[in-house]
Amino acid sequence: MKILISTDIEGVAGVFHSEQVRAGNGEYERARAWMTAEANAAVQGAIAGGAEEILVNDSHGGFRNLLPDGLDERARLVLGKPRYLGMMGGLEEGCDAVFMIGYHSRSQGRGILAHTINSFAFARVFINGMELGEAGLYGALAGEMGVPVILGTGDDAFIEETRDTFPGAEWVQTKVAHGQGSGVTLSPAASRRAIAAAAETAVRNLKGGVSALGQAGGRKGVPVPFRIPAPIECRLQTQSSALADLFCMWPTLERVDGVTLRFTTDSMQSAVRTLNSLAAMSFMLR
Repeated sequence: MKILISTDIEGVAGVFHSEQVRAGNGEYERARAWMTAEANAAVQGAIAGGAEEILVNDSHGGFRNLLPDGLDERARLVLGKPRYLGMMGGLEEGCDAVFMIGYHSRSQGRGILAHTINSFAFARVFINGMELGEAGLYGALAGEMGVPVILGTGDDAFIEETRDTFPGAEWVQTKVAHGQGSGVTLSPAASRRAIAAAAETAVRNLKGGVSALGQAGGRKGVPVPFRIPAPIECRLQTQSSALADLFCMWPTLERVDGVTLRFTTDSMQSAVRTLNSLAAMSFMLR
């Protein structure tokens, strides 16, 4: 069994402030070490649960935050951008399940450091009428490839808004959000212990379900891929009308109102790639 561990930083225990998630200062260096340690806890638990192969995807910012020399040597590391599958890079190799470690709630949510893909550019993202954050968008991309999300970790706001999207998954609450930049956190050591235990349970449960059924899913408690049927309509609310002006330079995007646009495509992969391209375009207005 091969597991993809997609690791973000905003949901990591101890992380509350923007300085902790941006390179160039000491607080970031400590936070990226905690991020690497939580990834290692997930690796440890996955292997204890019976996983034979592990890929760890660095899924934050420029996708080069995890410390390669600090990573568990039993895992391989997916680093750098651009990459077509973004936070799901590694699924090209054929994985059986995904862990989402250190994830956060969507833009306009009440979670710690909440945002969706690009906090400067995107206010709200809807796919076929469903408002989704990064977990939902990338979980649907994994689901389109037949891969379920079986573990998620982050604050209580992230878990509350995401739990129903991935029924049967395991969850670890690393902290409680009191606001965008405040709350109560587990210690890094306690968070790692909880993640390792949940990762082991998640893999054992999936292996048990596959063994019993010959395929993942079909039994209560066994995670199934989160699939959104095509055609995919994306409705995007931008943070300003200037951003909507810029994005609608793309001929296939339709302006809905001052800050809203939409586009239709044939797959979640295409939708995610379009959103990531728009996020890159937004740097023209910074």
